Amino acid sequence: MHSEPVLQHDISLRSFNTFGIEARARDYLRITSTAQLQAALADPARAAMPRLVIGGGSNLLLTRDVDALVLHMGNLGKEILPGDATHVHVRAAAGENWHEFVQWTLAQGLGGLENLALIPGTVGAAPIQNIGAYGLETKDVFHNLTVLDPATNMLVTMDRAACRFGYRDSIFKQPDGRHLIITDVTFALPRAWQPNLQYGELAGALQEQGITAPTARQVADAVIAVRRRKLPDPAVIGNAGSFFKNPVVTAEQCAALLARFPALVHHRQADGSEKLAAGWLIDQCGWKGRTLGAAGVYPKQALVLVNNGGATGADVQRLAAAIQADVEARYGVRLEPEPVFV
Repeated sequence: MHSEPVLQHDISLRSFNTFGIEARARDYLRITSTAQLQAALADPARAAMPRLVIGGGSNLLLTRDVDALVLHMGNLGKEILPGDATHVHVRAAAGENWHEFVQWTLAQGLGGLENLALIPGTVGAAPIQNIGAYGLETKDVFHNLTVLDPATNMLVTMDRAACRFGYRDSIFKQPDGRHLIITDVTFALPRAWQPNLQYGELAGALQEQGITAPTARQVADAVIAVRRRKLPDPAVIGNAGSFFKNPVVTAEQCAALLARFPALVHHRQADGSEKLAAGWLIDQCGWKGRTLGAAGVYPKQALVLVNNGGATGADVQRLAAAIQADVEARYGVRLEPEPVFV
């Protein structure tokens, strides 16, 4: 049995986005189960309404009121599946809090997700953004997911290839996949776990503690400590984590930039391209700690834009545009925002 969700009108979304920006939804439905979601969209009129699907609201910049049906994914549940010879499979509902899910897998004695600890948001949002940190991305531990296709109101399973993962990207951010609603995600966690310490800052943090053969829990604790040191808690100061993607340029572009800026922070990619550190570029342009109206750049991490109190989405947008213009003028590189602008 499932209960029909209650359609609400003219609802504030301030507490549903980590920037803490005030915007109102014309229509709002909190979804607590897949059956409930299917029931909600079984009505052709409702299925045809413009939609915004949200989870934790940690990758969202609300620039206006939302003249649409907001579906707030709050479905819960997690389970360990048999998996195969090399991997244990773990499934979680889209509405599960991401960090709590990572902590739960560790409590079950399962390693694999620890490098992604303390990333805000929900499980359902992880594949959309292909979230990544400290040398690991969602796609590296992904098995499959289930989506509801509103056009048919049918559930469909999608494997890694179908999700078309890229750097902070997936089919769910593209025109042919934006309409799909993720209901659950299954991860493949290695039975023969090895720590992923390719990220220098993480390896250094463990070394400082004299830990030479860390457990998955110790890696997670180190990740949490590093993130807390550098990033603001959205419960304290409104933000959406890293606001810009690290730009990827050709080897030739990188060489030309290095000739002019020898201290340029860059990382060679498997395909020969170079990933530049957006935070370094922004810092070099003098933006770290600066404010523009009620929006600002976090003093400890230039990649994070913050709501210093009462900022609107337009304030944050204006600040982001000013940063983009300065970085492009100085380095010839266009920064691309991570959050979805609504």
